[in-house]
Order: sequence, then structure tokens, then C-alpha cells
Amino acid sequence: MQRYFTKQWHEDLRGRVREFAEREIRPRIPEMEASRAVALEVSRLIAQQGWIGVTIGRTYGGMGAGHLAKTIIIEELARVCGAMGAVVQASQLGVAKILHFGNDVQKDTWLPRIASGECMPTIATTEEESGGHVLGMTTTAVRDGSDYVLNGHKVFVGNSHVGDLHGVIVRTGKGSRGLSAFLVEKDRPGLTLAEHRPAMGLHGFSFGKLIFNDCRVPAANMLGAEGQGLEVAYSSSVLYGRPNLTAVSLGIHTAVVEETTALCIERERYGQPLGELSNIKVKLGLMQHRLMTARLAAYHSVYLLDQGQPCDAELMNAKYLNVESARQSARDSMDIHAASGLFTDRPVERYLRDAEHIYAPAGTSDIQLLRLAEEAMGTTKGQWSERLADVVRTDPTNLSAAEQLEAAAV
Repeated sequence: MQRYFTKQWHEDLRGRVREFAEREIRPRIPEMEASRAVALEVSRLIAQQGWIGVTIGRTYGGMGAGHLAKTIIIEELARVCGAMGAVVQASQLGVAKILHFGNDVQKDTWLPRIASGECMPTIATTEEESGGHVLGMTTTAVRDGSDYVLNGHKVFVGNSHVGDLHGVIVRTGKGSRGLSAFLVEKDRPGLTLAEHRPAMGLHGFSFGKLIFNDCRVPAANMLGAEGQGLEVAYSSSVLYGRPNLTAVSLGIHTAVVEETTALCIERERYGQPLGELSNIKVKLGLMQHRLMTARLAAYHSVYLLDQGQPCDAELMNAKYLNVESARQSARDSMDIHAASGLFTDRPVERYLRDAEHIYAPAGTSDIQLLRLAEEAMGTTKGQWSERLADVVRTDPTNLSAAEQLEAAAV
């Protein structure tokens, strides 16, 4: 099924990422789980592979390979370690805001550094009091001469403790046109980082709190025009956040099914493999069904995105389906493992914890369903995938000569 959407160079990329993940990341997982600290070294190592620049054009030193390639990279990293898949997906949100709204100077300054792995960007939108209600934010930016002065906070900032450049959405006025976006360097005076708080899962990944106390930012750091902050937040969430988190869920789900299948083959009950018991076989069959269906939805949505086709609904559907399928399969896997799944010598309990982390970002499952209902009723307010089609469409000239030849041959 996946070869319907992928070309040989996609599968070659998958092989390279998988080999890297097995060699460089898997041996580090026990330490990451034990310490629950931010895995700064391995996060930087991943960035140095150039994968955060997968959707950045070759003009800026990126791969220019598109959203399907991005999905494969995140999926393969998350298959080994959900936290490291999350590292790439979170920085990709930081890429989106510059690609969609950055001016030429901002693109020339930051995109090459991101593509090379020198700079890891983030996006900071959520606040404690408003949660997913973007218009409820209270962090402000007030113009003062050639600068803006920021005061307030942001929480659940993916890659908070490894990020070099934060894309911050703040309030510069009233209402929906009163939000603006700024690029804020990590070492800018007035910006502090709260202490890392380990969570239930994704150990090694950070999603912490940024605090702004009279943080002075040049007006030249504004992304887009004043009042475009809502567009920056929504477009990044829809076109990058949802497919990125879909990919993390898909990778975790793949690992769940692989681990459960291995258990069903190697463990015996009543003189036969565990997987030969009919009740176990049915559960495993359901897990495989969910995985196949979830991957189809994931690849189809980003395939459309790469073609510049309207696909907001497909992206929302893929996020909902992959998150809920991964969570359910992880729970079913725990049932099959029984008591043995509670111990850390098998990874299924880690998969379950990691899968739960993907529920809320870029909209909970309930939010996805509400938006899909609006699609059914014809009450949506336009599609970001259509508005920004020229930006998100994969340009064949970005591909290497070998990739172009292979693509032309398929």
C-alpha cells in the first residue's frame, strides 16, 4: 500500500533513517528513560542529519523533499523512540512559520541554519489559562520605538529546552486581528526558561515553559504583518502540527504491532505460540487492521499536501485516526502482555505512555471531530492547504538529479 504513495527514493530515505535510529538512538533509550532528562546530545545529532530541513528548499540548503518524506522521517524515528520523533516534529513547526510568513531576510538568515542543524526552531502559542483557545492568550507585545516589549508566558513549547529560535504568538491588539508573531532568540534578555519537568512519557523530549519579562525584540523580528499571528498559529498547526503528530503516532503504532507480534510468536501457551490462541489472534488482527488503515490515512493526507491540493479535512482525519488507533493498540498490547507488560524489560509500557502524549497537541481528538463535522456541514472557513498551496507544494526542482530521474521513471 505505501508504495502507491512513495517512490524508491522515499524508501531509500526510510532505510537511512531506520538504520540511524537503530544505531544511534536505541542504545540511548535506557538512559533516557532512567534519567528523564532532556536528551540534548541526541537531539542535536538528529538535527545535524539535515532532516529538520526536509521541507526547506535546496535554495536554502534544505532537502526540498516534501511532507511525505517528512512523515517517513518522523515515523521511523518514532518507531524506535517516540521522544526523538517528537523532537523532529516540534522543530518542523518552527520551520513552517518561517516558510509561510518569513520575509526574504528572515528566510536567508534562518533557513540555512535550520537545514544544517545549527538552529532548532520552536513555536510557542499555548498559555496555561487559555489552553487550546488561541484567542484567549494574554501574553503581550507593546511597541516601543524600533522594538516590541514582550511580557507573559508560554507553556507546552515543544523543544523548549533545545530550541534556539522561538516563534512566539502574542497579543498586540484586540480580537482575532490583535495577535502577532515574533522570532525570539533563546538568549535574548528578558526571556527565561522554566526548569524542565519530566512527564509521563516521551522521556528525552522537552515541552516546557517560556517566561517573558520585559523581553525586548526588534520590530524586524516580526513574522508577517502585525495582526497576522492567528494565521501563523493556525497554518502551522494545520499544515505541519497535525501531519507531524500523525507521523509520531504512526511510528509508535508500528512499534506496538511489531513488539506484540514478536511476543505472540516467541511466547508459548499450552504447547503452542501465544498468537495461535484465537482470542489473542483476533486482538493482533485488529491491531494490524488499525495500523494499515492509519498508515493509509497518514500517507494519503500528506501526498495531497505535497501536490498542493485542498486537504485540511484529510489532515485532521489522519491525526484523529492515528492518535486513537495507536492508543487503542497500545492498550490491547498491554492486555496481551498481561503482567509482563508492566515491567520495563519490554517496551510496550513505554509505547503506551508515549502514545498518550500525542492526544492534545494541534487539537485534541474532539477538536478534530468538531472540525470534521464542520466539513460535513459545509461551514468551514476556508482551507489552509489551499491558501498556502504554492508554499507547501513540493517543487520537483528541489529534488536531486537521481531523485528526479527516479520520480520520472515511476
